[in-house]
Amino acid sequence: MRAAVYQGSQKFDIEDRPDPTPGPGQVVVDVIFCAICGTDVHAFLYDVAPPGTVMGHEYSGTISQVGLGVTRWKVGDRIIGGGGEPPPEVGTSRGPRYNYRTQGFASTDVRAYAEKVVMEEWQPIPLPEGVSDEEAAMCEPCAVTVHAVRLSQMKLGDSVAVLGAGPIGLLCMQVARAAGATKVIVSEPVPARAEAARKLGADAVIDPTKEDVQERLVELTDGIGPDVIFECAAAKGTLDVAMDSVKRGGQVVLVAIVWTPTDVMPPNWMAREVSLQSSFGTQPEDWRIALDLIRNGKVSMAPLVSEASFLPLDNIQEAFEALCEPSNQVQMVVKHG
Repeated sequence: MRAAVYQGSQKFDIEDRPDPTPGPGQVVVDVIFCAICGTDVHAFLYDVAPPGTVMGHEYSGTISQVGLGVTRWKVGDRIIGGGGEPPPEVGTSRGPRYNYRTQGFASTDVRAYAEKVVMEEWQPIPLPEGVSDEEAAMCEPCAVTVHAVRLSQMKLGDSVAVLGAGPIGLLCMQVARAAGATKVIVSEPVPARAEAARKLGADAVIDPTKEDVQERLVELTDGIGPDVIFECAAAKGTLDVAMDSVKRGGQVVLVAIVWTPTDVMPPNWMAREVSLQSSFGTQPEDWRIALDLIRNGKVSMAPLVSEASFLPLDNIQEAFEALCEPSNQVQMVVKHG
């Protein structure tokens, strides 16, 4: 099989590796689509992934081999690369002082920037009819936003702002709407992503290069500020903008991962007693909810995943380099085969 192997110093090499063989209780998945996640781009940009890493965790595929004792899968089953419920004996590898920056890329597992992936029998979830392989590759990031919305204090009828209309922001605005937000405002400087937000139903889209985001968010919420702001940008100053803009007693949910120090000015917002909630990763139920939202059409992948999004594995170096700079690309997806 072929795999994009991170060599360190912002360099991928495409290597030929032996096809994997499943052990007892394992399956081999032939990967069809693997979306490029912003987390992987950060691992590349800040060179935090160890050399030899094969990244890629947003994927769909088919079961091509089953190991001894596997009963829930057969060859040819369509799957999503995650979301399964771990058995009690598996537990979690995250200790009480888990640090994602220093520990988040310690895994040596070969993931879906390879053509084949070995998974434990319990790890994938089935892909139902009515959800395409392309859409399924976006189930994990959709689950991330489901987790963020469920973790938030958002209530039916609330006003919501989403800072950043990358893939996570575009999914977050749709999930918030599905959860009952009556007004959804998006801030995004990139024209293609701003247009995608409009197509997906944003009530207003703010261009932070031309408008004062705080002033516009307060103006668009009758002088109060949004009830909840989802920070999905991780750009310079966006966390402080979110804290400055949210209403008295409101909440900011930090969804994007900020990899560099960021300034905040607490006196601007602490008297309003606003709260900050971080959100990280997913739980199995988040995947099931995300899949149901995609299947029922409450979350659309149309502006995110299209023929223009797909690239071959051979182009992954160029794709990552492009994504390290401000880009009009909404989403990029590796298409195997």
